Amino acid sequence: MPGEIQNYQYTYDLKCYFNFLNTIFKVFLYIFTYDLMNTILALLQALTKEEQQEFQLFLKRKNRRGDTKNLFLLKLLESGKTENLDIALYGKSAKNAYHALCKRLQDSLIDFIASKGLAQESSEELDLLKLLLASRIFFERKQHKVAFKTLEKAEKNAQLIDVHPILNEIYHTKIQYAHLNPRWHLTEIVKAADENMHRLQQESHLNMAYASIKLQLKQEKHKTIDAIISEAFSNFHIEINETMTYKSLFQLMEVTATAAKLQSDYHTIAPFMTTIYDIIRKKGAIADKHRYYHISILNLMALSNFRNKQFDQCQRFIQEMETEMEKGRRAFYNRFVEKLCVLKALRLNYTGKAKEALEVLQLFKGTSLDIALIHLMCLFQQEQFQEAYTKLQLLNHTDDWYEKKTGWQWVLKKGLIEILLLIELDKLDLVLLKVQRFKRRFTKPLKRLGEERVLTFMELILQYYEQPTLGHSDHFKTVVERSFTWIGREKEDVFVMSFYAWLKSKMEGKNLYQTTLELVRGT
Repeated sequence: MPGEIQNYQYTYDLKCYFNFLNTIFKVFLYIFTYDLMNTILALLQALTKEEQQEFQLFLKRKNRRGDTKNLFLLKLLESGKTENLDIALYGKSAKNAYHALCKRLQDSLIDFIASKGLAQESSEELDLLKLLLASRIFFERKQHKVAFKTLEKAEKNAQLIDVHPILNEIYHTKIQYAHLNPRWHLTEIVKAADENMHRLQQESHLNMAYASIKLQLKQEKHKTIDAIISEAFSNFHIEINETMTYKSLFQLMEVTATAAKLQSDYHTIAPFMTTIYDIIRKKGAIADKHRYYHISILNLMALSNFRNKQFDQCQRFIQEMETEMEKGRRAFYNRFVEKLCVLKALRLNYTGKAKEALEVLQLFKGTSLDIALIHLMCLFQQEQFQEAYTKLQLLNHTDDWYEKKTGWQWVLKKGLIEILLLIELDKLDLVLLKVQRFKRRFTKPLKRLGEERVLTFMELILQYYEQPTLGHSDHFKTVVERSFTWIGREKEDVFVMSFYAWLKSKMEGKNLYQTTLELVRGT
């Protein structure tokens, strides 16, 4: 009897142990599947509608069996369903099979995106590697004449597109076989190899500086843009000159523009951006390999000039950008068409052509959060408040969701426009609620950036809303003037001026759009 009880207890303990392990396994499986699902959703959101259709065809070609569930899962996800998907797929709970299916779908997505990326990329580098490999095979097979010719062709083509890592391998091969070619001078090859190695190291240092600047932008909130960039360049011994590649110059511009965006200070970076662009112009003809970076640079130059209210210069860069987009492959055009639309609409709107700006925005096909926000702003400036409110209601995701997609500054602008719009529509309860949420979300980051005037602006518009007659008093106007530290029209950011224009229009009893244009023009 005691032995039977002992055996029963052992069996019971073993059963509990396996149940515990099974529970742990299910928990881990749920966590892994949840992470997988988030990755799949993020990858799907990164695809355009055309690319999503292409991915469906990619899966159909890949599927060998007719009962494969991956297409069914894809359709469920595209329809917005994310709960109990295993039951929807298999008719019962099937966590293991569902996890395996998610894993396969994720792998297929990665495979599709990588394959598409390779297909879209220029094949110059691949062609260079083929030439280099062929030359080495020819050398091994004692076909020296054709080997010399092939390697020289590889070197010439590599120099045209600034591919320093491949050039490094080409020079290694030339040095190795220089004794076989009386026309090759070893000292000249070694000199060229050393110069190329210097450029390769410069690219490496630039990548380090780029990462350093990005990190400091997050950590050093009170440092000026000039100080951050100068320190990084000094630490990594970087000199800006014509030896830098298109990619390197683009990276410099991009990180500088990012810093300017975070600090709302495009005026400080303007000379630096012009210096970089002058170097690019001296490089002459643009190879197809450089076109992506060149279009990106033109976009940054157009944006910088717009934010500095240099609208004629902005238009020049927009036109050049569009020309380059049309010269390149269709992939280039599709990749930049949203940015082009944003630039065109903004320039038109701030040069008194609001109707044309709205037409440009309405013609854009596709979904874009930047375009949605600009459209909302343009309608608001035209005092089409009800239509603007209808557009605002379409932006129905949480602020956290939008911040992950576009950054906190987009959310900040949306929040400001939303509060002003609710004031215009006299929705008291919503105004107070949104102001509380705005302060709770943005007080700390604004103070870190030294942009307390946004919070001051919020207090002033609330005072005006509570007592509209106060806006016309000399006392209120004095309070407003004392509350802001303006840095002059040339230095002040165009969007900062746009928000202040609303308060100024109320104080002076003028049309909002005209007041905005007068502030921007300095008239």
